[in-house]
Amino acid sequence: MTETAELIDNDFLRQYELKVDDDMAVIEYSLQERKIFLTKMVIPSSIKSSEFEKEFLAMVFADIKERNISVVPTSPEIAKFVRSNRKYKRMLPVGIRI
Repeated sequence: MTETAELIDNDFLRQYELKVDDDMAVIEYSLQERKIFLTKMVIPSSIKSSEFEKEFLAMVFADIKERNISVVPTSPEIAKFVRSNRKYKRMLPVGIRI
């Protein structure tokens, strides 16, 4: 579902956007001192599935890793994703445990 979709970092609205057909999934963030706080994830019900959620989050984490900044997931869904994917725990700042 996300193969042809392009991830957009809308820094004006401080959110990652992924448009699928006529719907748009969003992850809101706050950027502070080399850390990005992922605060809220909104996925329309028409495209919501656990597989889509995982793919969307993997795309966002790949972009963040490329930017070489730490991630602080404050949203419960995003924290759950990090807990279940050990490779993303390395992106947490020192002293943060999930």
